[in-house]
Amino acid sequence: MENKNALLIIDAQYDFCNPDGALYVQDAEHDIERLSDFITKNATELNHICVTLDSHPVNDISHPSFWRDRDGNPPNPFTQITLKEVEEGKWIPNFYENETKEYLKKLEAQGEFPHFIWTHHCLIGSKGAALDETLSEALQKWITINKEQGKYKQYKAVTKGTYPLTEHFGIFQAQIPVSNRPETQLNQSLLDSLNQYENVYLAGQAKSHCVATSLKQILDNAPELAKKVIVLEDCMSDIPNMGHLGEPIYKRAKKMGVQFKKSNNV
Repeated sequence: MENKNALLIIDAQYDFCNPDGALYVQDAEHDIERLSDFITKNATELNHICVTLDSHPVNDISHPSFWRDRDGNPPNPFTQITLKEVEEGKWIPNFYENETKEYLKKLEAQGEFPHFIWTHHCLIGSKGAALDETLSEALQKWITINKEQGKYKQYKAVTKGTYPLTEHFGIFQAQIPVSNRPETQLNQSLLDSLNQYENVYLAGQAKSHCVATSLKQILDNAPELAKKVIVLEDCMSDIPNMGHLGEPIYKRAKKMGVQFKKSNNV
């Protein structure tokens, strides 16, 4: 059956998965090895693979270059910035001050993720934004193995994060969608395309942020799809000391019937 098994891989890119990457997630390279083995061993059973690509401009609201303090210095990575601090002048946006304040107001009202500053990462067109090399090789093997079976396969790549004035953790929509920016709004077509399959395996980086938020967006917007999701729990890792941010999402997912399995036990 050609629409039985799909695999959704979140942000398995150099900057997250390589120890030399700009925003390396500890142990991600081992997650990638397990995920690549999973793809190769199950090549003829995986009917569809979708990879997501975090893709940011340099002056992104989550990057140091977007901000300065009273003395003109950019914030250090992993600095949390609140609306109150902006209103008090502790942190000053270098661009779009009104839009930035409105964004922080909505983000804090949402109550899910605080606004953190990351290192400059996954810059559009950069080495850091590229798929991890080990995974890329596994995807090519998947295509070749299916070709030998007379089947045409090609993975689908979906970008996120290109609009600089909102975080975009989950693949299906930005943290705060913007009315006149379609790239930030709900990607219903992607949800619908995945919902064609009986099983949708989920893996990627980071477990605490982008994978968790993508899963939450499935739970919120496509509960019928959620019942098909199988999380490959040994193919993802938390950003250190931030696992608590995603944990409520995974607890909710289990209650809604999402399965959690090891990649070698599927």
